[in-house]
Amino acid sequence: MLTVDFNLIPINGGERVLDLGCGTGRHSWYVSKLDHCSVYAVDYDLESLQKAKYMLGMMDADNETKGLWTVLQGNALTLPFSDKSFDKIVCSEVLEHVLDDDLAVKELFRVLKDDGELAVSVPTYLPETIFWKISEEYHTNPGGHIRIYKERQLVDLLTQNRFNVYAIRHKHAFHSVYWLLRCLFGVRKEKALIPAIYHKFLAWQIDKESGLLNRVEAFFDRLFPKSVVVYLRKAPQ
Repeated sequence: MLTVDFNLIPINGGERVLDLGCGTGRHSWYVSKLDHCSVYAVDYDLESLQKAKYMLGMMDADNETKGLWTVLQGNALTLPFSDKSFDKIVCSEVLEHVLDDDLAVKELFRVLKDDGELAVSVPTYLPETIFWKISEEYHTNPGGHIRIYKERQLVDLLTQNRFNVYAIRHKHAFHSVYWLLRCLFGVRKEKALIPAIYHKFLAWQIDKESGLLNRVEAFFDRLFPKSVVVYLRKAPQ
């Protein structure tokens, strides 16, 4: 399941791409299939990185990858790359976790090339606020969310750091329902019956890529999306 729409941030042959906060690697998997691209999958969580590396290795073995990939443990506040290293950056569901989001955005600006493009996603304000009110566990887990963004606040944070917005999209309404159920039945109770049944539906939807369900979700993305995605371009210095 991709949060970032690569039609809005297209990856061209030979480009270097940073997937910051890659998790288990969903966006890196996509980029690794593109011709002669280099993707750097970076996350602070070692367990997630191990899963990302395993999956990318399996894709190599099945000849699914066409470019180069690297998996690195790193901190969003001190990225281990030189200035202007990347043509494109994906930063999906990261800023709500970091202590100093302004510094993290400055690091993104530093390592992105002039005229390079960046996609940033965070949880949307209304569902996130509801989840926090229903369940303290939702936002007090180690490594969990430490802030809630209004869309305007996120855009201001990014534009004040000299990025120019060219598109905004909303995604994953069906996942808003899932996390509502998790909060109601216990965030740490992953096997609770109703959330577990709904999770199977989500997995089926992702696997089958039902056009009808995708259109239904796109409609509800206008009402209660789980994520807002901002697409930006770095102005030349």
